[in-house]
Amino acid sequence: MKNWVEISGARLVENFRATRAVAGNDVETLAVIKADGYGHGATICATVLAKAGARWLGVTDVEEGAKVREALGEGATRVLVMRGGELGDAAALVANGLTPVMWTVEHVSAMEKAARAAGQRVCIHLEVDTGMTRQGVTVGDALQKVLERLAESRWVSCEGVMTHLCCSEVAGAKTTVVAQKLFAEALAQVAAVGLKPDFVHIGNTSAVDEGSTMQWVRQQAKALGARAMVRAGLSLYGYCLPIEIGGGGTGDARLQPKVKPVLTWKTCVLGVSDVEAGTTVGYGATFVAERKMRLALLAAGYADGFRREASSGLGNGWVMIGGKRASVVGRVSMNLTVVDVSDIEGVAEGSEALLLGDGVGAEDHARWAGTIPYEILCGIRGTRLLR
Repeated sequence: MKNWVEISGARLVENFRATRAVAGNDVETLAVIKADGYGHGATICATVLAKAGARWLGVTDVEEGAKVREALGEGATRVLVMRGGELGDAAALVANGLTPVMWTVEHVSAMEKAARAAGQRVCIHLEVDTGMTRQGVTVGDALQKVLERLAESRWVSCEGVMTHLCCSEVAGAKTTVVAQKLFAEALAQVAAVGLKPDFVHIGNTSAVDEGSTMQWVRQQAKALGARAMVRAGLSLYGYCLPIEIGGGGTGDARLQPKVKPVLTWKTCVLGVSDVEAGTTVGYGATFVAERKMRLALLAAGYADGFRREASSGLGNGWVMIGGKRASVVGRVSMNLTVVDVSDIEGVAEGSEALLLGDGVGAEDHARWAGTIPYEILCGIRGTRLLR
């Protein structure tokens, strides 16, 4: 095996418990395992987290949810399908015991038809749009129509009301203030039609890390006779976005110091070569050796998720070999990468190289690529080679 990832179940459990502790024992922590567990393997993470006490898991769609439900077998763990599906998904949602996020009258009608056919009442979580302009129903007349449809339904129950913040990692963000105002109005509409949801949720990992939003949602949930919930994903896998202050600068993080990376991504050295000064390396001959060098060829490239932006002269990325940094030399290729091992003894064909893990984290990769850790983790193709 030339390119693989290793998942630490122990760290996943520790991160889940740390997230739950910081969020608060009075808050239900939904563990987000969508996008194949952020590249960690959704079914693997589901079984580990369920055994650790996670009562709720969040998946992308009905197909991913069905795989997770099969992996879990019979049990009390609930599965929330977080991306709105097609109306034709309703029957599969009911058949697999999945709870969908919905926000239109048509969604409710489709679920009602499927529930009636199955002879069982089903639950949904209603999403309200408070500024993301993505999923969700807008506050006011549009929301009122959905709520009235839910209130009259004999087959569909509104178990949760939720929204999503666009700037939860920014303390004091004006967009969060606006979102909270709109969400409070939405919850007032919910109460006015007589619906009594069990859960109210607004926050993700950054909301837990930053803190102030969690206190607010607790108050809103209590006023509605519900329980606050948080949808935590990134922290489970050992990362948090930096907390920013509304006017700039960095704020205090409550959760970030308590979590550790779960995924270790490795490859092997295919060969080692000594080159003279003046030797060019890689596509475009963008690197020219200024001295004698020893180079190692790695069995991973951008097709595997090792970003091309890590090339020398761009992000100036590195890997870890023998506990030392080996800088990327030249451009990252589709399935190959060259690194400098001139100062690392003992590197030979078959030596192990650490692409991501202790010493080179997803934050490092994100900095080279000008993106966020989420994208780096989700883009690793090594999950097809889990160990």
